[in-house]
Amino acid sequence: LISLAGMSQKEQYYQAMGESLSQYATCKSMDDFQALGNKFSMIAQSTPDEWLPLYYHAHCYIIMSFMEPSDMNKKDALLDAAEISINKMLEITNKEADVYALQAMFYSGRLMVNPMERGQKFGMLASQAAGTAMGIDPSNPRARLIKLQNDIGTARFFGQDPKAFCDQAKELVATWDGFKPKSSLHPVWGKQQAVEITASCN
Repeated sequence: LISLAGMSQKEQYYQAMGESLSQYATCKSMDDFQALGNKFSMIAQSTPDEWLPLYYHAHCYIIMSFMEPSDMNKKDALLDAAEISINKMLEITNKEADVYALQAMFYSGRLMVNPMERGQKFGMLASQAAGTAMGIDPSNPRARLIKLQNDIGTARFFGQDPKAFCDQAKELVATWDGFKPKSSLHPVWGKQQAVEITASCN
């Protein structure tokens, strides 16, 4: 009976996650992402041993911080919420490239709130997290994407031509679909961002 109850909970988890993940495609506004992020937060509360709900909750809030047009305090508040989930996620697992790729994205979000004052500190933290992700799995496309975005951002900051990274971007797009996620619930996002980088090269 205990085993059957466990299976039932697992099925409910997969169903709730699957339904929530399908809603990413319809998210257009900050309100949409907040509603979706809150769903993942509820799933995370009911499944404290699973890192993926925390991942997607943080991901939604990081996206919202990029969408917030100008209010620095609002950006930081959204990132504060994401950071709580990221820290909990790191307590559950530290062997997933996607976890550190998201952490690097989070640090980039902190940087973008005030690039002049935060560039050095959070640029270094983002680079370190991206490096950790690449060290765990150098084939992970999101780890490669985040590192590429960081490298392009650094090049622009120092007045260098970001087109030096165009070949990397094209190779990333060409090999993206060859990477197989561990399950249907694992992250798959990012290809469109890579395509946009290659488009800017042209």
